Amino acid sequence: MMKLRVVSSRNEIDVLDKNERMIHLAFRPSNVDFLNLIQSCPRLRVVQLPRSYHKTLSHAMQVFLDMQGIRVLQGDVWGHRKDLDAYFTVNDRTVNEIRTMAKGGLPIEEMADQLKERIRLGYDLIEYIVRVAS
Repeated sequence: MMKLRVVSSRNEIDVLDKNERMIHLAFRPSNVDFLNLIQSCPRLRVVQLPRSYHKTLSHAMQVFLDMQGIRVLQGDVWGHRKDLDAYFTVNDRTVNEIRTMAKGGLPIEEMADQLKERIRLGYDLIEYIVRVAS
């Protein structure tokens, strides 16, 4: 199972578990927010941003995150209600389906087209699952 911690405001950054590895930022982060996030979560490996927020990410911050080994993905957490659960979960069945399609040689673009509406995952997250699973 893959879990993304959904962070709705910069006020939540200081109270995040230091072991968080995957985070979805549902607010427009500043460079300072990213630095605070890295300090709060030293094991962080993935930050997902909605498309409109991803476009405003500075090149310098993108380079810095790359140097830290943190992947920045573009995507949303469709239908997720944070008041019910702080995590957006990709269940094992979905992860295994993506892995099976990848092993079958299906290009990521086709995989994403087939899966994105049914399982509500963005292209970048599907690609990340394929890369991590391989």
